[in-house]
Amino acid sequence: MFKRILVANRGEIALRIIRACRELGVETVAVYSQADRGAPWLELADQTICIGKAPGSESYLNIPRIIAAAEVGNVEAIHPGYGFLSENPNFAEHCRASNFVFIGPPHEAIRRMGIKTEAKTIAAAAKVPCVPGSEGAVTSDAEAARVAREIGYPVLIKAAAGGGGKGMRVCREEASLIAALQAARAEAEAAFRDPSVYLEKFIDRPRHVEVQILADAHGNCVHLWERDCSLQRRHQKLVEESPGPTLSDRTRRRLCEAAVRLARQAGYVNAGTCEFLVDNEQNFYFIEVNARIQVEHPVTELVTGIDLIKQQIRIAAGEPLELKQAEIAQIGHAFECRINCEDPDHNFRPSPGTIQSVRIPGGYGVRWDSHVRAGYTVPPNYDSMVGKLLVHAPTRAEAMAVMRRALDELEIVGIPTTTSLHRRIFRNPDFAEGRVDTTWVERVLLASRPTPSGS
Repeated sequence: MFKRILVANRGEIALRIIRACRELGVETVAVYSQADRGAPWLELADQTICIGKAPGSESYLNIPRIIAAAEVGNVEAIHPGYGFLSENPNFAEHCRASNFVFIGPPHEAIRRMGIKTEAKTIAAAAKVPCVPGSEGAVTSDAEAARVAREIGYPVLIKAAAGGGGKGMRVCREEASLIAALQAARAEAEAAFRDPSVYLEKFIDRPRHVEVQILADAHGNCVHLWERDCSLQRRHQKLVEESPGPTLSDRTRRRLCEAAVRLARQAGYVNAGTCEFLVDNEQNFYFIEVNARIQVEHPVTELVTGIDLIKQQIRIAAGEPLELKQAEIAQIGHAFECRINCEDPDHNFRPSPGTIQSVRIPGGYGVRWDSHVRAGYTVPPNYDSMVGKLLVHAPTRAEAMAVMRRALDELEIVGIPTTTSLHRRIFRNPDFAEGRVDTTWVERVLLASRPTPSGS
């Protein structure tokens, strides 16, 4: 096991990693930007090192400064968390070249999985169903038009590199294809410095289901069942749950087996997530691999009882997986609500600022993963998430009741948050009965409530 690890991230995930390391008896070095000076999670690290100014490019995205901090901190390994450099193959390669263990997949696997067109090729080789679309990035408008006619409208234009809904456009007719291509390429270039896009058949009103996998360097690979992430706004996840409420046992088994085949085909090591779309007939289609720990990983931890961060660290240290597939059970039902500092009553306007007070929910089956406290100032420079509220109960209905109660208890005073939106979701009959999809939030929930004037 490592003696000392550098945490190359901030906020909730940095705190999560520090806690796991303390339980493993591993020391931590936490890096921070000037905007995060004095932040609560830094108090629990054994050492802290400032790596630059507030902009990510000068701190959490600056590879030379993070490597330099690792050298100063005398660490053996670097945990990237999620976001920032977690899926950057160059960073993983820099870590290896500098004799630091990267707590994540090999840089070759990150590179293969990061290019969605190459990931689809690997999926096809593993006999995992893919959404019909272009063989790779389309190189011209004429090629895009030909592919769109072959697979049929509507089509989805997607950035070949990156994710999070950036560089993504739905095109329903040929007349609007060129404009949609131009917009998607421009957004992809701005977000990922790569304007490449590819086309897929647009699956109307699907569910978004992902499978958590763990693989070690000794040839062992297991899945930890699935999470349903269909509750989204602008391709950003709002609520996650496990088990998926609409999957048949047969589809669940086939989906999870497909994820393991894909991971093996890719030579994958460490934690990762295989993401799929599931249509109304329970057909599923691979869309991408997130080659890192996910924001929603605690949902899987609650239903399996397995600490994913500790598993990541043990795998990176060269230990073989002690988990056997037949022994990994999916027990009870779990939900996660992402609480963001955004104002849902005013078009989700970002609302950074100082938190005056926090009332944290408690009680049986409730978990609150957050780095914020009273007096903490949420900076405007980073992701808007301030916490994750999770619940676990024997059944979905019981878990919903616990979540409704926990959301009513949660109180963050000083900045608007999305808590009120989650309260609406968990009291909506469509959600209670599983009648939702990736478009439901905007198509039904938000459309049913007029936007306040002046927003």
